[in-house]
Amino acid sequence: MTSELLQKARDFEAQYGPHIPDRERPAFHATPTIGWMNDPNGFSMYKGECHLFYQYHPYSNEWGPMHWGHLKTKDFITWERLPAALAPDRDYDAAGCFSGGAVELPDGRQLLMYTGVQRSHNAEGFLQDVQTQCVAIGDGVNYEKWGENPILDERDLPEGGSTVDFRDPKVWQDTDGNFYAVIGNRTEDGSGAILLYRGVENFRGEFVRTLDRSYNQYGKMWECPDFFPLDGKQVLLTSPQEMNPVGLEFHAGNGAVCLIGDYEPEGKGFLRQYVQSIDYGLDFYAPQTLLAPDGRRIMVAWMQNWGTVGAKPYHCRWFGQMTLPRELSVKDGRLYQNPVRELENYRSGCVMHRSIPVCGEVNLPGVQGRVLDLRIKVRPTGGEMYRWFRIRVAKDGEHETIIRYRPSNGTVKIDRTRSGLPHDIVHTRSFLVRPRNGEIDLRIILDRFSVEVFVNGGEQAASAVIYTRQEADAVTFEAGGSVLMDVEKYDLAFGGQEREG
Repeated sequence: MTSELLQKARDFEAQYGPHIPDRERPAFHATPTIGWMNDPNGFSMYKGECHLFYQYHPYSNEWGPMHWGHLKTKDFITWERLPAALAPDRDYDAAGCFSGGAVELPDGRQLLMYTGVQRSHNAEGFLQDVQTQCVAIGDGVNYEKWGENPILDERDLPEGGSTVDFRDPKVWQDTDGNFYAVIGNRTEDGSGAILLYRGVENFRGEFVRTLDRSYNQYGKMWECPDFFPLDGKQVLLTSPQEMNPVGLEFHAGNGAVCLIGDYEPEGKGFLRQYVQSIDYGLDFYAPQTLLAPDGRRIMVAWMQNWGTVGAKPYHCRWFGQMTLPRELSVKDGRLYQNPVRELENYRSGCVMHRSIPVCGEVNLPGVQGRVLDLRIKVRPTGGEMYRWFRIRVAKDGEHETIIRYRPSNGTVKIDRTRSGLPHDIVHTRSFLVRPRNGEIDLRIILDRFSVEVFVNGGEQAASAVIYTRQEADAVTFEAGGSVLMDVEKYDLAFGGQEREG
């Protein structure tokens, strides 16, 4: 039975969402029906289709009482809009239906597992959240919250665990047939940990173990966990709050961290071996993955930064978008990510230029636009190493977004200072890439309001939101010194995406 609050949200999005023209949205990145979007939730397969839920406040472009919005897709590229799935309409989630996961049950129903938030005054008189884990069951469109929610509360925490920071369950069915969930928590030392539970499909859960914890090394509270095997290793993803900067690997504030190691389910548990950032750009948080029917591990994330959410276009009727879904792999202890291969089905207008000498700034015939799949390979020429190579996209006489590579120190820099954002916020970020004697391979995916860069076959990725006017569509290349450059450019053409359900 649909509650009054959920029906209100559905009526609101049905009334106002269709009035936002397609040209005001990205061409192929997922956006909310209307209003605010943050973390991806319930990214999962159900009855042969991919469902993507998201943190949602339909009534404004600001964060507010959290609902769950709902999209689905057959190819990870074009999205069909479905009615809002959850609203904060029970005592145990009155302050918000926070992030979580989804899974198909053996009986054909879909289980949503989410964090319910209650807000009350503590002993000192301050407002305080209490977070518990809840479930709802449905058919892919409509969901009924279980009558005995919550299924996990303070009684299910390990000693020293926090009831205030206990959130974001990611649920899955393992090869052993059991259902598991990983949940973020804060421990007695004030920093984050990831907890593993079993048996959540029975609307209860058994604490299994703490998989890993921060010990105040990688930020504080560990949010939005995910845990999965990949290419012979075990991968743990999490989004720490209050990160300290570490060189060019981790920036201050909210981050996204990948921990790679081995897993002994009946032994020592998760054995961490490698730690890295997931995305090195300006806008990336709360990634979540699914296992596709063909065996690919696919990840999506909120393409936004909590520190810059105030820098939004004036009078925008939606705010927040997801990254392009990415295929993951592990090579030599490192997470690789590349755009889902389905994107290639939307390519048209191929333009290729080979062995183009670049010294100074050049543009190339047929290489321009705002919805592009662009690949650039650069190699040094002549007797001296070039000092830098620079690509300018979404460019006109006033605006541009810059991707720059310096071979001498092995850094790539993203600069969106002149990319149309209305406030003075952090606009640049640099990161280290593995040296290849001055050669670099860049794949740049441009949508109307974003740029995503994949370096050296997916060894690193960097994402940034941009709000440059759409007429700014020039692409230029420039070198300090001499290089040879190969360019392969495709337009990306879409039709009928983001249909109303």
